Amino acid sequence: MPHLYLSDLDKTLLRNDLSIGAYTREVWNKAAAGGHRLSIATARSLTGVRKLLEGLELHEPMILLDGVVIATMEGELRHVAALERGLADAIIERGRALAGMEPLLVGMEADGQESFIYPKDPNAFQRELLSTFHNDRRVLDADPLRAMERNLKLVYLESDEVTGRLEEALREEFGGSIETKRSPDPYIDCWFMTVLHLEGDKAHALAKLEEMEGVDRSHTTVFGDSHNDIGLFGMAGRRVAMANAIDVLKALADIVLPWSNEEEGVAKFLAGEIGHSL
Repeated sequence: MPHLYLSDLDKTLLRNDLSIGAYTREVWNKAAAGGHRLSIATARSLTGVRKLLEGLELHEPMILLDGVVIATMEGELRHVAALERGLADAIIERGRALAGMEPLLVGMEADGQESFIYPKDPNAFQRELLSTFHNDRRVLDADPLRAMERNLKLVYLESDEVTGRLEEALREEFGGSIETKRSPDPYIDCWFMTVLHLEGDKAHALAKLEEMEGVDRSHTTVFGDSHNDIGLFGMAGRRVAMANAIDVLKALADIVLPWSNEEEGVAKFLAGEIGHSL
């Protein structure tokens, strides 16, 4: 049976400056050309992935936006788990009432194009994140902020305390209909809390991807470093944590690499395991 290798991006396959190392590119592309199945599972969007992974051979469907979307590099949508408008609006209203906060909203147009909607008056953390989008035409402000027809995720950026309190309240009210993920932001000095469709996480997406690829769970290896990889680790046959991974993930791992993302640990593992066939 074929084997599937699936890697997280930030702090895992990507170096800290968001680049792909030359060694990683060489090993990955040789493996893909040799028929090995390699893909990614990331919180990033298709557009963001295309920019970051230019020149990397990706022939298998990818898990994007924390598991909300499965799509090919060419833009073919294989699966979308979106929050419906009424539920998303109710969550937005609850956030306003509880914490005086509005989220960044990632939605999808009818043609599959992503849209990033932000509040008319974003907080300091949201402004810092938005500055990285530069003149991206997909990024729009809204006053008042309202949900779209298909809402891929709502993202709150604030302190540990505030996001924790909001997550607890949203779970209490909407817990049977949503999935939430909360962790420190790897690049901004704050915490982010993401609200997703109940099946819009990496774990559910991995199960769907295994079915699409005709791969048994025992033939799936995943690589990760942080909180949003915990579900992924729970669904994979073999779990590989980076040297720089959080302790919780290392405790769940079958293998803890001696190398970090800066040392291109994923590529070194792949070269050691399948290098003989490259």
